[in-house]
Amino acid sequence: MVVETLRVGELVKESLRPGLSRINRIEVDRDRTIGFMGEEGRVYGTPYLVRDIEMTCRELILEHADAGEDSVGTDVSIKHLAPTLLGMKVEIAVTVTLVEGRRVVFEISAKDDVEQICTGTHGRFVVDVNKTFQRLKAKAAKVTGSG
Repeated sequence: MVVETLRVGELVKESLRPGLSRINRIEVDRDRTIGFMGEEGRVYGTPYLVRDIEMTCRELILEHADAGEDSVGTDVSIKHLAPTLLGMKVEIAVTVTLVEGRRVVFEISAKDDVEQICTGTHGRFVVDVNKTFQRLKAKAAKVTGSG
């Protein structure tokens, strides 16, 4: 997947560097749980955990981004180790391990009120929002045949 939207060699701000970390605390509400095993089996769903990890990493990047920049996820590799019940609190901790041009890699861990529930890594790419919109419009034009 090619996400390069800026000139080769452009870097993110120097303030975004390995070792930076962020912790988000959330409560597992009903919208974050699976329902396919019935009410007794209602736990934090892996897709929602991944979304919360991505948002935690994105928020850290945005603290160091220039106006008009954002980030997109490029890879996620996690182990969802234990269930978290509806209503429990979760702490998601992310730490930057690599900044390579516009690519940022994070080490991930998450725990609930009782135990560690997740470990892994997540990669993101810092993009210029307007250039990304141009690329998306060009792709949409190819799909509709107007490009």
